[in-house]
Amino acid sequence: MFDKLSEKITSSLNRLTGRGSRLTEAVIQESLREVRQALLEADVNYKVVKSFLQKVESRISVLDTITTNTPGQHVVKVVHEELSELMGSAHQELDFSGPPPHVLMMVGLQGSGKTTTAAKLALYLKKQGRRPYLVPADVARPAAVHQLTVLAGEAGSPVYAPKEGQSPLEIVDSALVEAAKMNCDCVFIDTAGRLTIDAPLMTELSQIKKRARPREILLVADSMTGQEAVTIARDFNERLSLTGVILTKMEGDARAGAAMSMRAAVGKPLKFIGTGEKLDAIEPFHPDRTASLILGMGDVLTLIEKAREHMDQEVAAAYVGKMQKGQFTLEDLRNQLRSLKKVGTVRNLLGMIPGLGKLKKLTESQPADSDMKIIEVIIDSMTPEERVHSEIVDASRRRRIARGSGRSVQDVNNLLRNFTQVKHLLRSVSNSGNFNINAIRHFLPR
Repeated sequence: MFDKLSEKITSSLNRLTGRGSRLTEAVIQESLREVRQALLEADVNYKVVKSFLQKVESRISVLDTITTNTPGQHVVKVVHEELSELMGSAHQELDFSGPPPHVLMMVGLQGSGKTTTAAKLALYLKKQGRRPYLVPADVARPAAVHQLTVLAGEAGSPVYAPKEGQSPLEIVDSALVEAAKMNCDCVFIDTAGRLTIDAPLMTELSQIKKRARPREILLVADSMTGQEAVTIARDFNERLSLTGVILTKMEGDARAGAAMSMRAAVGKPLKFIGTGEKLDAIEPFHPDRTASLILGMGDVLTLIEKAREHMDQEVAAAYVGKMQKGQFTLEDLRNQLRSLKKVGTVRNLLGMIPGLGKLKKLTESQPADSDMKIIEVIIDSMTPEERVHSEIVDASRRRRIARGSGRSVQDVNNLLRNFTQVKHLLRSVSNSGNFNINAIRHFLPR
């Protein structure tokens, strides 16, 4: 996400920071023209780009800039602040004020991902200790009720079962009663969509809004539609008064402009982004952190949050004890690799660490992730006993493991030899409680 845009903008601004105190108006204007071109190529609305650059220029007058000790960094600082302001400054939380249950109404065109996003948010909030309830109010699409029911099961959340012939309004009325009985504190209403906005759709949505009195009316839009997503948001906002937007399919980089244009063009915050098909592939949208990522400054806060979410602290503490005693096994290694993969790919993790964003180019083919996969495949081909007691893996067992993993006997030999040698290295990083990526490289097939 934002990789292409980030590469172009950072390339332009890096030329400024490398000039020391020698910075002229011509150099600044050239750099800003390149920033403008990068934003337009990313499909940011041209009016939004024009306004953004006017604000930047007004803050970096030549007189102020050239008298600064680090004029290039001054320009980057201004661009960062204005980018963050453009996208909304800070993350806007969902509104859970007032007595429960809090109703959240999901709206959008057909195929935008409303149903899946409702289940994703339910899982997201459940992890935070809330008790979500899902309501399938889309009776126009035959598979919608079944889809939400299946996803609700995966998310571990209760879902309303509509009776035959119930209208969307009747479903909402009955579901709100059931949610209260079950002591659920937030209710997601999955509404119907159309291929285009039409009068019958808006009438139905307006009626549901009046009946359910939602705290949040969240538009779910497909980011791959680019500026069309902004147009759709405008239309829905005029009719329903949205409280926020969720963009799906943001794991790609084709249409970053929709995310950057949304707040300025619609006046409503982008609250969440969908980053994949799995139910946990949804993230709060942080404008300030996104601005840092775009400018190659990293995103340490998100990295920490991901690590906390996916790495069990008690398990990590147990691993530390094993490392200190020299009892770390191949089974432990495999589990740590899986935990690391949950946090993100090596490429994405590098982008979150300040100063290492440039190294993402070195991982475009994902070699580090591929090497870790090789380790995991080899360990998977072992028996439980072999993973715990690697010393019993003799020549015949190594041949069997090689056949089962599709790797060479030499790869198996390297893994086992390096695993034995690296136990001593693991002790040196055990005090942190985290598995060191540099230690992993000692296992890699030569």
